[in-house]
Amino acid sequence: MFYILTIKDHVRVEPELFALPVRQAVIKQLEKTYAEHFDKELGAVVKVISVDEVGEGIIIPGDAAVYYDTQYKLLVFQPELNEIVYGIISQITSFGAFVNLGVVEGLIHISQTMDDYVTFGKTNVLLGRNSKKSLKPNDLCLARIVAISYKTRPPKIGLTMRQAGLGKLEWIAEAKRKAKQQVASGKKEKKK
Repeated sequence: MFYILTIKDHVRVEPELFALPVRQAVIKQLEKTYAEHFDKELGAVVKVISVDEVGEGIIIPGDAAVYYDTQYKLLVFQPELNEIVYGIISQITSFGAFVNLGVVEGLIHISQTMDDYVTFGKTNVLLGRNSKKSLKPNDLCLARIVAISYKTRPPKIGLTMRQAGLGKLEWIAEAKRKAKQQVASGKKEKKK
């Protein structure tokens, strides 16, 4: 889930940014601090949206930097268990598919890609034996987050597409089309 967080904190501005106006120096420092930042509390920082307030600077003896009491807004992505996410298949391997979620990558184990016996094809494709469904790089999909591990950086995110309404977007559209056809044919039989 994406959130906008308002944070009040002391921002340590390094000496190489002193030539810039204070607000611009604080923004540059925050962008540097939060570049590729990910932790369990904040999630993945996508962008420093704005710096709303910058107080007076404080110099601490023995530290060449200046500390500014600052209020700022961050756009963050905090993955949540059971959250449904859109993604694009970035890589297919013999054990599953990596999915780019925009900010981080998740992994769909081969057993969680579809309700079928799945094999790894020679052309980097996962194939369903009975359904003939295929999953390849650049396919758009809808998946559910089933595991999050913060032991590594970035965290490991486990996904599934084996639930109703999930999977490659073409599979979902095809299932909806078939369901509409079944409803329509059921109505025709009742009229007879």
